[in-house]
Parts: sequence; structure tokens; C-alpha cells
Amino acid sequence: MVIDVHTHVCPPRLVAPLGAHPYWPYVAAQSAEQSAITINGKLFRTIDARSWDGARRVRDMDEEGIAGQVLSPMPELLSYWLPVDDAARLAAAVNRQVLETAAYDPVRFHALGMVTAQAPALAARQLAELAGLGFVGIEIGSHFDGRPLGHPDNFAIYEAAEALDLAIFVHPLHPCGGERIGGSEAFRAATLFPLEIALAAVSLINGGVFERFPALRFLLSHGGGALQAILPRLSKAWRLSGEVRRDVAEDPESYTTRFWYDSNVYDAGAVQALAARVGVERIAVGSDYPYLIRQERPGDFFATALPGATAGAAALQWLRGGGKRRTVHAC
Repeated sequence: MVIDVHTHVCPPRLVAPLGAHPYWPYVAAQSAEQSAITINGKLFRTIDARSWDGARRVRDMDEEGIAGQVLSPMPELLSYWLPVDDAARLAAAVNRQVLETAAYDPVRFHALGMVTAQAPALAARQLAELAGLGFVGIEIGSHFDGRPLGHPDNFAIYEAAEALDLAIFVHPLHPCGGERIGGSEAFRAATLFPLEIALAAVSLINGGVFERFPALRFLLSHGGGALQAILPRLSKAWRLSGEVRRDVAEDPESYTTRFWYDSNVYDAGAVQALAARVGVERIAVGSDYPYLIRQERPGDFFATALPGATAGAAALQWLRGGGKRRTVHAC
């Protein structure tokens, strides 16, 4: 049973409210099968019906042997840089689309929503609403418009997510360091996303989030990126330096198995190295569907890289958590 935990949804139409911030993501339908996303007057991306059409997704899933998909918003839609009122309207519209897509097959689709994390108290209330609607978790970016994930201001969000037994999917967003490497936006995204997701994870570790909210379940996209390269060095420094021990409660390497990870790294050797450190039970299938860079036939890739591993086990463990408040269907 293969569950793809890394797939994205975007509405075919998203009209900016009167007076909206220029960075509101305006989505205009160009045809029944294609839409264009414009941000601040510039074309951001052209998308097709796979971004919203549940039937189209199911056909693709059947062709590639995928039993289920976890649906999350297209990351740019998270829009933590918008004013709160605009962001709340956008979140409501995107969450409606995620639910609409998931409703095509409620057994095979699992819905992750989005919240206005720039306003943590509001985001906590939104989490309760999402749980009531049947969402199994949320997607968050790697920072909240520059505020690190481990910052105490975010604790209201984490407290609510833990209490509601919601899974959290962490995705790179507006990575830092682009000015250091140059190149096109596509080049910078391809290069910096693995670094950005690692920085997000380290912030959660440094912020004491696992100590304060031990039942939270974070899944890191893109295999956790460079995290597995960072932690041994940080662990060495922790053993040598009292200053680092004040920053991190436990040996940093101990946190490696507190996250779940997707397999969206494109290289069997990289997945195998990750499994050697965290265990196959912490790695879920992930593809980045429906984008051009997606891992095609992600279940086959997972099976080739990790022969004998149970493809859906990590996904169900991450989604189900304690299983006290909702049932996630085993596809």
C-alpha cells in the first residue's frame, strides 16, 4: 500500500479581494484544464487540472500504483507575508479547495489545511475548525515570514495542533541564501530547498519544541534535506561545548528519529543513507505531485531504494498519531 504524503493542491480560480495586498496569489482560469498564477503582477506558475481535479488525480494514482495521497496547499499559497485579514480569506478559500478535491474519494485522499501562522492565536482557532471539518493536519512553511519555526510566538499553534492530534507537514518556503548563489529562481529553489528544510528542523530542535510538545508529529519534506549532514557536527559541538548544550536540551542526533521524512530526494542512495540513520519506519513515500520536478512512480522508487520496506507504514503512523480523535483510512 503506497500513500504519497507530498502532493499539492491549488484552486483553478482565486480572485483577490478589493484592495488586497499585491502579493495575494491571483489564480485565473485560462481554460477548463489550465490556470495561471500571478503574484505582484508577475506570472508565478501555470498549473493544470491535476492541481484541483480529484478524478484526474485518481487516474494518475491508479496508473502509478498509488493507493492514497495526502493533499496539501501549493506552498506559495501559505502567504505568511499578507496582512492577517487577507491571509485568513485566502486560507479559507484554499482549505475549501483541498476539501473539495479530497471529497472525490474520502478514503484515498487525506487533507492537510493551512492557517494564518503570522497570527498564532487566530491560527490556533483555525486549527480547531479544520479538525472539525475532517482535516488530518496542516502544512506549514519553513518559517513564518522570517520568524523561525522554533520561536516561542508559535507555541499557541503547536499547543493546539498537539491537543487536536493533527499532523504537521513542513515544506521549504522562500529559502534564504539566494543572493549568495545567483542564478534563476528555479535554480535557487532546486539548490536551496534542501538547506531550507534543514534550517527549519534545526530551529524546532533549538526552540525546545519537542520538549514542550512531545506528542507533535512533524514530517519533513525533501527527506529532511541537509539535516542528516548537520546533526553529526552539531552533536560533536554539543558534547564539547556547554554553550551549545544550553541551546539544545539533548544530544542533537537524538532528534533525528523524532521527525518523519518523505522520500522525495530523487536518488536511491540518498534514501538508503537516510534510512540507515533514522530507520525505514520513519520514511514515507513522497513525490511533489503534480509539479514538473516530481518523482515519477514514487512507490516504485521507494521499493527499489528500500526493498522489503512497507511503503505505507510511516505515512499512516504520522497521520494517525495516537488515533484518539479521528480515523485515517488505510487505503
